[in-house]
Amino acid sequence: MKLVLLPAVQVQANEEYQVLANSWRYSSAFSNKLFFTVVDYDEGADVFQQIINVIKSDEEKPGASPQLSSLKLNMNSAPTFMNFPPKGKPKRADTFDLQRIGFAAEQLAKWIADRTDVHIRVFRPPNYSGTIALALLVSLVGGLLYLRRNNLEFIYNKTGWAMAALCVVFAMTSGQMWNHIRGPPYAHKNPQNGQVSIEL
Repeated sequence: MKLVLLPAVQVQANEEYQVLANSWRYSSAFSNKLFFTVVDYDEGADVFQQIINVIKSDEEKPGASPQLSSLKLNMNSAPTFMNFPPKGKPKRADTFDLQRIGFAAEQLAKWIADRTDVHIRVFRPPNYSGTIALALLVSLVGGLLYLRRNNLEFIYNKTGWAMAALCVVFAMTSGQMWNHIRGPPYAHKNPQNGQVSIEL
């Protein structure tokens, strides 16, 4: 039995995790080789500092009952993606390097394939927000042109076009556009002192 644990605090990380879990659940290769679970920090904060029991099979005695061994998580930040192997305790590589790789569902699927040999093809649900926004924009412009059909001189207004151009320039040079293009992680951990800083 393999288990992946996610303490979900970030909405984006939780959405990517759900996309990955649903891709596995509805795939033709679905089996009981891999299980996904979520531990919410708000509801289970003690999980991150206490000892949990991990089932450890005794390889030397076939048919013997599983033994319970203790494992200290020592996590102080969330979200964290972990793989619990079927035998033994998790190693360092069983914790996903979120700061370096990010939390896209495709990256998580690749990491799971490396750790468990279970390959998951990620299926994203359709996103209709772009289509709806375009339809609203066309409706708005069409409605405005219909209402002002007798007087269309506002189209030749230089001040209006200049203001619109400035808004586009400011939007494209803003930090938000950089974040949208680059997709940097939400938080960074300083390797020297371990301090976590959050980027807004």
